[in-house]
Amino acid sequence: MKSPEERHNALRQTDRRLVRSAARTDIGRYRKGNEDAFFLDDALGLYIVADGMGGHAGGEIASAEAVDTVHGMVRRGLPALGSLDGELSELQARAACRIMEGAIQAATYLIYAMAQIERDKLGMGTTISAALLLGQSLVTGQVGDSRIYRIRDGQALQLTEDHTLIAWQVKQGLLTADEAARSTSRNVITRAVGNRDYVEVDTSVLAVQGGDRYLLCSDGLHGYVAPDEIAEIAGLGAQAAVDRFIDVANERGGRDNITAVLVEIL
Repeated sequence: MKSPEERHNALRQTDRRLVRSAARTDIGRYRKGNEDAFFLDDALGLYIVADGMGGHAGGEIASAEAVDTVHGMVRRGLPALGSLDGELSELQARAACRIMEGAIQAATYLIYAMAQIERDKLGMGTTISAALLLGQSLVTGQVGDSRIYRIRDGQALQLTEDHTLIAWQVKQGLLTADEAARSTSRNVITRAVGNRDYVEVDTSVLAVQGGDRYLLCSDGLHGYVAPDEIAEIAGLGAQAAVDRFIDVANERGGRDNITAVLVEIL
């Protein structure tokens, strides 16, 4: 039986495509606890990475509660979409984005409310990167600086936007990419799930193709690997790729918790 820190799913047939996924989380080399959490369910088509923050185990609680809440809300909301054959219609795409956004908002309110009751956990929160495979479309939900990459034709593309001070400064032209890479403020988050009772959620809908791979990861991983390396390692496939991602991050410092979820469309 797999431990909670390592999990993989067998192949499954869905919408005439085979899907395979694998995941692993690691404490890293310096942290005393692991505040990351992940979820994968090929039958549902849902994949999540959450990177918690907050003292007195607050980060660990926030990430775990967020993952559980998003899973439950998405599972309950999907029947309303009807038949999911091929790419989503425009109406279905809008409805799927509302389901994703509502699930993440529910997690936000729950975590915020928990912190109001347990005052030593005030300010706890988590990032969320979530991907929902529906037919031949992928719906993403994003808050914070965990990331989702698409690997296609040997190239990795970041699908999500980091909600950090540095990313905002680069976007506004206040810093160059080189200046941002040297900044000591790279981890200042501008959006998180749970530190307030509301958060703005980024959502998107993309068409998937056979051969696509999707990597969801915390910043403890993407801070150590370049996009070309992501594509190369993902090519190892399934659990071998996930294990290698964890090893590389630890070899290059491992200063944070490290989590990777890899989804393969075969």
